Amino acid sequence: MNLHTTFKTGGIADFFAIPEDYNDIILLLEFTREHSIPVFILGGGANILVSDKGIRGLIIDMQKISNFSFHNNTCTAEAGLSISDLAKSAADENLQGLDFIYGMPGTVGGAVWMNARCYNISISDILMSVEYLDKNLDFKTLEFEDIQNNFAYKQSPFQNSSNIILSATFKLDKGNKNDIQKNMELHKQDRENKGHYKYPSAGSVFKNNRTFGKPTGIIIESLGLKGYSKGAAEIAEFHGNIIVNKGEARSEDIRDIIDYTKKLVYEKLGFNLEPEIQLIGDWEKI
Repeated sequence: MNLHTTFKTGGIADFFAIPEDYNDIILLLEFTREHSIPVFILGGGANILVSDKGIRGLIIDMQKISNFSFHNNTCTAEAGLSISDLAKSAADENLQGLDFIYGMPGTVGGAVWMNARCYNISISDILMSVEYLDKNLDFKTLEFEDIQNNFAYKQSPFQNSSNIILSATFKLDKGNKNDIQKNMELHKQDRENKGHYKYPSAGSVFKNNRTFGKPTGIIIESLGLKGYSKGAAEIAEFHGNIIVNKGEARSEDIRDIIDYTKKLVYEKLGFNLEPEIQLIGDWEKI
């Protein structure tokens, strides 16, 4: 799985499938249910830490579920499409609203699942509807009112269900292509200047919490943890809330740094940090 995650770590999955369309997804899910095989839906491999022991069951990679279309000021995109590619295509159509997320790794489905947020904007701010498969493998739609009531800071209702995101529709605004592209490049350059592309990572490790009074990165830095390392995993010298893989890091080392940071911040400052990163795979006895 090190070839399929932004951390560039992780062991082998038992099974790996790349469906071509929704029918393939349903067939795969029916098969796994019949044979009691666990399933994990893979987007861009961001915000996950896969165990060095790998993943038991089937990985469904959504990369080919990537069609998209524009209609007036709306855009509908399938879950496997790169969110940055969608932002670029929207700019080509003189549509703005997705430019804030340009340069981030991940897919449309992942961005919706996480309710991705940066520059004080969340995906839910522009989200009109989401098409998904429910637990009965029926096609359902989450409408605008439900989105307004059920999304919050880096939270979506999909995080607490087995529903599988298939596509999302976004409400965008008319703009000038050159101005939108300029804004996108500024965001990408800002990320580059902050070191986000220097080493493999999953971006922010912990969520911010306004009640703490400071960004999580600043809190971690205040305890002198920048540069703290285990093996080839390290809290980045350039940002306290990013852990980087500086070579052949193991997922176990990254997890140990996460656990140590969380423990130290709580002991020293009383803040209970909430990880953004999901632990995926076989973590028993690691």
